[in-house]
Amino acid sequence: MKKAIKNILTISTVVLGLSISTGCDSSSRATTIIVGASTSPHADILEVARPAIEAAGYTLKVVEYDDYVQPNVALNDGSLDANYFQHLPYLTNFNEENGTEVVKAFSVHFEPLGIYSQKVTSIDDVASGSTVCIPNDASNGARALRLLEEQGLIALQSGLSAVNDITVDKIISNPKNLVISELVAEQIPLQLADATVSIGVINGNYALAAAVTDYLIENAIEDKNSDLAVLYSNIVAVKSGNENTEKTNVLKAALLSDAVRTYITNTYDGIVVASF
Repeated sequence: MKKAIKNILTISTVVLGLSISTGCDSSSRATTIIVGASTSPHADILEVARPAIEAAGYTLKVVEYDDYVQPNVALNDGSLDANYFQHLPYLTNFNEENGTEVVKAFSVHFEPLGIYSQKVTSIDDVASGSTVCIPNDASNGARALRLLEEQGLIALQSGLSAVNDITVDKIISNPKNLVISELVAEQIPLQLADATVSIGVINGNYALAAAVTDYLIENAIEDKNSDLAVLYSNIVAVKSGNENTEKTNVLKAALLSDAVRTYITNTYDGIVVASF
């Protein structure tokens, strides 16, 4: 089933690539930077960078995605020049599982993973036996479990360092007998309304897209000044070999600008933090 899904995604991305290329002749494609991005905050941040990209002589085309798979598939097959939606641990794991050759170009921002709820306003109020939703991908799932441990809800085996080692079966203490439900990350904000779900550990971009940031439990968020903020900074990624092309350098200069830093600081109230 996993292979079938991957094949479907590959086919759909090829179709996307054809639709992109048919809208650009070879000369305009050479001066068009096509970037795959999550809708919020990534696509919004790219819009702030657009004037600088255009001033450098390029046209910016943003292709928005609502999942964590297709942007890497499309980048790997050449439909995109870059993508902007993920952090390096996720990308590393994706490459290992899918045989893709996508690499980090530079970091832009950090989205602290947070614990959100429509039922409680304090971690202490999480009821015994209730359901906790966490992302089902290896890197974000590991972060979520670490955050739950920091908040005193569970304890994990000691000595776990590799992302793939930090899994639900490594929980050694669960005093409230919480039910850990692993879901596709973008689905978790929708589950907050479910009567059985007490809390959800949500990526910042999906919290923004689903307009659930008001449900963030106070102080139940990753530290923006921690080592995690470096490790899990959201990156612009490119196909291997394209790290220093002119297009990549134009994107880098535009995104790592004072205008973008100011926009992030003034817009996202700590849900998104500039990494530069």
